[in-house]
Amino acid sequence: MRDRLMTAPPRDANGTRAAGRHPAVSLDAFHQWWADRHRDGRFHVERIPFADLDSWSFESDTGNLAHSSGRFFTVEGLQVRDNLLETWSQPIINQPEIGILGIVVKEFDGVLHCLMQAKMEPGNVNTLQLSPTVQATRSNYTQVHRGMSTRYLEYFIGPGRGQILVDVLQSEQGAWFWRKRNRNMVVLVTEDIPVHDDYHWLTVEQIRELNHVDNLVNMDARTVLSCMPLPLPDESHLPTGDPFRDALIRSCQYQQDGVETRHTSGEVLSWFTEAKTRCHWTARLTPLAKISGWNRDESEIADEHGRHFRIVAVGVEAGTREVQRWTQPLLLPRGQGRAVFMVRNVAGVLHVLVQARPEYGLMDQVEMAPTVHLLPGTEVSAVAEPFLRDVLTSRTAKVHYDQVLSEEGGRFLNALTRYQITEVGEEVPLETPRNYCWMTIRQLMDLLRHGHYLNIEARSLLTCLHSLY
Repeated sequence: MRDRLMTAPPRDANGTRAAGRHPAVSLDAFHQWWADRHRDGRFHVERIPFADLDSWSFESDTGNLAHSSGRFFTVEGLQVRDNLLETWSQPIINQPEIGILGIVVKEFDGVLHCLMQAKMEPGNVNTLQLSPTVQATRSNYTQVHRGMSTRYLEYFIGPGRGQILVDVLQSEQGAWFWRKRNRNMVVLVTEDIPVHDDYHWLTVEQIRELNHVDNLVNMDARTVLSCMPLPLPDESHLPTGDPFRDALIRSCQYQQDGVETRHTSGEVLSWFTEAKTRCHWTARLTPLAKISGWNRDESEIADEHGRHFRIVAVGVEAGTREVQRWTQPLLLPRGQGRAVFMVRNVAGVLHVLVQARPEYGLMDQVEMAPTVHLLPGTEVSAVAEPFLRDVLTSRTAKVHYDQVLSEEGGRFLNALTRYQITEVGEEVPLETPRNYCWMTIRQLMDLLRHGHYLNIEARSLLTCLHSLY
C-alpha cells in the first residue's frame, strides 16, 4: 500500500501538474463549496474587557487566568534564568491536555483523498480556514463545554478506528505555549462515510495547490500533512528541465538509493543531541501575578515597552461550532512573524539549512527550526549570522515560495507568519556555525516519525516544500 501511494502525478511539458489523477471533486467545486461555507457560517468575533469573560477569571492567589471547569487552558507566568544568571518573565499558555489533529484519508478510483473541514476559529484573521477532519482538544471532544460531539472522532479513537498511517505527538509554539503537544494522526478508511456540509474530499495534490493561497490551509492541517508519508515524487520523471525541481525530487529519495547527503543520519542526530546539551538555561511556571515587566488593565496584559504580544479577551458567535456562543482569552502578537528555509543544490540534491533552536516552552528545550525564525515584532537585525541577514535583505534572492499563513486560531488572535523558501548558492557556506546543519528533505521527513525533532514552523515549511514538486 505504501509504495503505491508514494508517487506524485507528473507534470506536463509546461511544468503543470496533472489534475490529481482524476480527483473526485474539482478545485472549482471546492471554491464554490468554500464560498457557501463563508456565506452560511454566521461568524462574529469582538474584543471584550476581561470583566465580560464568562466562566473565566483571574485566580485570587496566583493571578492566573483560568476557566471555572479547571480544563481547557490557563494563562500563567513563565520565569527563565539563563547561564548568566539573568532572569526574565512573560505570560504563557499552559494547556497540558493532548488534543487530536487528525485527517481521514480514502482512495477514490486509486487516488488518495483527504477529508478536510471548513473550521471557524476565533483567532483566524479571515475566520474560516481549511482544517483537519478532527481538530479538537481533549476538553472539546470529551464535551466539557456541553456542546455537540466532535464529528468523525470515532475514526481516530476506539475499536472502530481506521487503519493508522500516522500517529505521533508533535509540539506547538514554544515561545507562547508551555510544553504543548498534540496527537498528529492520519487514518485510512475503506468504507463509505457520510460527509457533513462543513467537510470536503480533496486530493493531497489539491491541498498542496491551496497552500499557495494566503491564510487558507490552517496550521493544524499543515503539521499533519508534513507527517504524512505520501505521496512523493520519484526519479522516473527526471530530468524535468528545471534544475531546482530535479534537486528537490532527489532530496526526497532514500540515501541508499544513491542520493548524496551532506551528513549521514547518524551525524545529524549527533549534531542535534550536542545542540541540546549546550542549553544552560532553566524555565519554570510561576504565578501570573509575579511576572515582572508586564501590566494588566481592564482589556489586556501587555509588556511595559510594547514590544511583545498581549493577552486579550474575545466574545465569539459561530453557527458551525459545537458551542455557538462563548468567550475566551487569546494571545495577540504585535506584527508579523517570518520563517525561512534556505535551500541549496549540493551535487544535484537539494539540502535545507536547519537551525537547532531553543524555545523556553518546549518540552525538550530544543527543536529543529527554520534557517531563520523571527517572532512577530522581531527585526532582521536580530539575526546573528551576517550571511543570513544578507540573504534576507537581498533583492535578487531566488524565492520559490512566499505566502502569509496563519498560526493557531484557537489560542492566538491574528497570528500571521510569512513563510518563505529561498534558494541560495555559495553566499551561504556549506561549513556553517555549530547550531546549523544541512539536511535533505528525506532526512527531515524520517525524523517526523518521532516527536520533538522539528518545530511547528519547520513542519509548516516542509509542507510548503512539498507543494513545489
